Amino acid sequence: MRAAAIASAVVVAVAAWVLGSPLFIRTSANEAAPTPAATAPATYEALPTATLGTTATPVGTTTVARGDLQYVDAIHNGKGGVTLIRLGDRYALRFEDVAITNAPDVHVYLSRETGGKWTEATSLYLGPLKATNGSFNYDVPAGTDVAPYRSVVVWCRAFAVLVTWADLRA
Repeated sequence: MRAAAIASAVVVAVAAWVLGSPLFIRTSANEAAPTPAATAPATYEALPTATLGTTATPVGTTTVARGDLQYVDAIHNGKGGVTLIRLGDRYALRFEDVAITNAPDVHVYLSRETGGKWTEATSLYLGPLKATNGSFNYDVPAGTDVAPYRSVVVWCRAFAVLVTWADLRA
């Protein structure tokens, strides 16, 4: 009987640690801001446009939309900015100087809704949360029309709970 009580206590302690420790564990990432990739060799870029028979499209970095991470409750919240960036013919999402509450199994989505609302069927999955603190980037899949996406959602799959979100505005 005593051995069963000790075994039960150990199981409860391990489960509490596995489920609760992410709230106290912080991770950091500091990636450089994304830049447009070279789309052609230097010799191609040096040719005059008339020789190529096409009109040159300026390649640069443009902010498409921006938002700030929001407070959900005392356990689930975030601070800092997110920016949807156009990099030539592709897009990236940048988390800039953020602090996000950790949780188990946290993932990042672009949502067509605002206010922290989202549905998996209409949202775009970008990947697991890279870190709770710092600055980091997510590539948006090539060919994605970003116009319908109105927010960024950080979601805990393990508990099906919103960790934080940012409504995007042009």
